[in-house]
Amino acid sequence: MEKKQRAAAAPAGLDHTDLAILRALTADGGLTNKAVASHLGLAESTCANRLRLMRNSGVIIGNRITLNLAALGFPIQAVIKVRLGSHNAEHVNALYTALTQVPGVIHAFHVAGEDDFHLHVAVESPEALRDLVLKHVTVNRVVRQTETQLIFEARDGVGVLAN
Repeated sequence: MEKKQRAAAAPAGLDHTDLAILRALTADGGLTNKAVASHLGLAESTCANRLRLMRNSGVIIGNRITLNLAALGFPIQAVIKVRLGSHNAEHVNALYTALTQVPGVIHAFHVAGEDDFHLHVAVESPEALRDLVLKHVTVNRVVRQTETQLIFEARDGVGVLAN
């Protein structure tokens, strides 16, 4: 019953066909328009038009690829928790921007709770992880504390469109 309720609660302007297109692309972002249209039984022009409309409206905000970080020479992943000593908006925003520019940072999350930021990073060695923390994070005056957690394994979840 819950699955039917979730499927029925489509965002304004999106119908079941739009959601089916998004599900297909979420499962395999490399699908061509032709493949998505064929899989869903749509005309290619209909599928292309719906994709264009979803891009123009901001529902689709980009295209990404997933990298094998270890194959690229970055086998160590970690989450670095960052706590600030003060929360002046200007300093927080400046630090957030700076953290997103650090080589090795994959995602920077500004979070609520005890921590202020969580950084998902990938590096080539334990020494590089230490250097990233010491040279790019703790050198900021507003940083009070960091905690680094190694990632042993990461798996993707089913996402918000799973049914």
